[in-house]
This record gives sequence, structure tokens and C-alpha cells, in this order.
Amino acid sequence: MKVNNRTKKRTMAIISLSVALIVTLLVGCLSLKGMPLDSRGLYRLLPWVPSPGNWPESVSLGLDLKGGVYVEYEASLSQEQIDGGADYASLMNATQKVMVERLSDKGFAEATVTQIGNTGIRVEIPDVKDPQAVLDLIGTPAKLEFEDPEGNIFMDGSYVQTASQSYDNDSKPCIQLVLTKEGQQLFGDMTARSIGQEIAIYLDGQLLMSPVVEAAIYGDVLISGDYSVETAANMALQLQSGALPMNLRQDKLDTISATLGQDALDTSVTAAMIGIALVMVIMIIRYRLCGLLSSWALCIYIIALFFLIAVIPGIQLTLPGIAGVVLGIGMAVDANVIIFERIKEEVKGGRPQIHAVRIGFKNAMTAVLDANITTIIAAVVLLIFGTGSVRGFATTLLLGVLTSMVTAIVVSRFLLTNASRLVKNPRLFLCAPDAQAEKEV
Repeated sequence: MKVNNRTKKRTMAIISLSVALIVTLLVGCLSLKGMPLDSRGLYRLLPWVPSPGNWPESVSLGLDLKGGVYVEYEASLSQEQIDGGADYASLMNATQKVMVERLSDKGFAEATVTQIGNTGIRVEIPDVKDPQAVLDLIGTPAKLEFEDPEGNIFMDGSYVQTASQSYDNDSKPCIQLVLTKEGQQLFGDMTARSIGQEIAIYLDGQLLMSPVVEAAIYGDVLISGDYSVETAANMALQLQSGALPMNLRQDKLDTISATLGQDALDTSVTAAMIGIALVMVIMIIRYRLCGLLSSWALCIYIIALFFLIAVIPGIQLTLPGIAGVVLGIGMAVDANVIIFERIKEEVKGGRPQIHAVRIGFKNAMTAVLDANITTIIAAVVLLIFGTGSVRGFATTLLLGVLTSMVTAIVVSRFLLTNASRLVKNPRLFLCAPDAQAEKEV
């Protein structure tokens, strides 16, 4: 019975590892080459893992690697602000903050907004496909006003808590406004008094809609119109970030060349691949079969990490971002080293190999989690308080550390557990000295 149980476990281990290897090879080929999704080739799964001379389109690049556009604005105060003695410096900072928020919400996390002289603002945006749409987004004020049937403004955009693109009852794109408690009461009372009459809604002085009130509305407000999804989303972003505190006049618009370019990108990818290959060789020499399995897990980690970078919106890789990816790879290898050393200690202590793997993982988790959590805290702080390429580095580092934790805890454990059922020689499995005779499992 014991022999049959052992044979059954070995058979399951062979099947599990074989399936995992086939899946890894298939997904690896897809990540490098992509795949057409229809016979005509109109739809295609884009590759997402880079190789020298072939950077995938699915991974967006920043200014230093891809270039983009820049625009310069002249900022000025309105006459009302001048008469009221407004603080120019604070309004300039507020204007830049609103522009950064709009660009970040639109997915341009690597964009930079800087002040030029006393009155100028320069905005640099990487990898832009439609510059005019982005310029309309960042340079257009968003002043929302509601007028009662007599033409009096009874509410403005300050009562809007959140604004988002949604769909109305006819499944057409619209703008959904979530009002504050005061705004809900104000809007509800006005609509209650205006049943059968029109209420006008204006954005930047232009009439958006003038619906006839059919019932009192004390909840969310849907602004419908002849909008595309993109237009409704841009308007919602403008309303969400608020009106620009200052008047802006566009002075200059031009393209920015990549400061590093394709050669630097290819060199970085080549260097990273050489480094990864050397790490794999060292791991195999040092830990033998466990080193080979950790190299397998590292390949899965790289595929998963670049997939997340490709599909998560707002990530644009710069050279600091690539540094964050490489640092994450180092963290993934470091976790495996800690786990292997704990397993080796258990094997030296005479535990059966399968039990040594289980206990070694359990004992290593505290050190692995502590090291990764401290890095996650640092990355989160940089992500919250950093801007531009600093946030890009923090984003890729955070993704890399989280992915490496999952890879070490789930993938490496799966591979080692199944391999320990097939290879019983500690010297071949982990380059460890022979332990006491293993108990049959």
C-alpha cells in the first residue's frame, strides 16, 4: 500500500511538472512573439516581453526612451483675482497640481509639469498618439454651473464630489456626478420646485443640457448628450480635478526626441538578459536541481511582471523604471536563496527531503516577508510623494516585489514540492550532504 501510494505521488508529480513546463513554454512563446486571434490577422495578441532589437508595442515607454511632445503655456490672473489680491505663487502651484492630476488620471504617469521663469509652465508628455486631445484635457478649464428656470445660478462645481464617465438609461455615454450632501440637498430642493420646467447645465459657459424636470432628484446627476466615450471621460476628468486656478495661453508646441533612444534601450535589455543568465548559471551551480527550478520560476516571474506592466494602465517605462524591474528580479532571486538555505539546514538535520521542503518554506517566510514588506513600504512612499520618473521607478519596483512574493510563495513551492518527490538524492537536489535515511512518504 505504501509503495502504491509513493508511486501515485511520483506519477502526479511528473504530470504536474510536465503540464507546468508546457504551459510555461507556450506562454513564453506568446510573450515574445504574440499571436493572431483571427484568420485575417486583424486582431492580434501583442507580445509583452522585450528582447534586443524588439521592444513590444504593448509596453509604453517614457520620454527618455520614446520621446513625446511638449507644450509651453503663459499663465495669468483674471481681473477678479488681481482685484482680490490673489497670491500668484500659490495659484501657480495649484495650476500645476491640477495639470499633473489630469495627466495622471489619463494614464500619463511619466509626464512632467515644470515652471519656466515667473509666468511660464512647460508640460512634457511621453508617447502621445493624439497630442491635441491631451492638450485640450490639460489646458482647458472645467467650470460647471447649474441654472434654475429663471436663469439664476443656484449651484456650481464645488458641490461635485466625484465625476466619472458612465451610461444613461439608453446605454449612451454620459457624465455621472456624485454630489456632496449639501449638493444633493440643494439640487433636490431646486428640482422639487421646478417640476415641469427646464434646468440648464453649463460647462465653461457652454450649454451641456437643459432637461425638463420630471421629478425631484436627490441623488446622482447624469449629464447626457451627444458624447463619445472618450469625450465623456475627458469631461469627467476635467470636472474631477477642478477648474484651473489661472488663465493659460498656449505659446509653443513641439516634439521631444528620446534622450537615450533605441540603442540605449537595446543595450539595457541585452545587459539585463546577460545578468539574468549569469544569475541562473550561478544558482544552478550553487543549488543544482533547486537552482534549475528557481531559474524556471524566474522565467515565470519575468513573464508575469511584464504582462502586468503591459496591461495595467498608466505605466510608462523609463530607464529608472527598467532599473526597478531589474531590482525586482534581484529580490525574487534573494527570496529563493533564503528558502534554499533553510531547506538545506533541514536536510542537514536529518529530515526527509519532502518534509525539509515544507518546513524550510515555513521557516523562510518570515525573512522573505520582512525583506519584501520594507521594500514595499519604500515603494509606496515614493509612489505617493514622487513625481515623473520617480513614480515610474516606484511603480515597477512595487509590481516587481509583489510579483516576486507570489512567485516565491506559490510557484517555487509548487516546483520544489513536486521535484522532491522525484529526486531523493540530497546532493543532486540541493547540493547538500547525505542525511539520514529518508522515510517513505
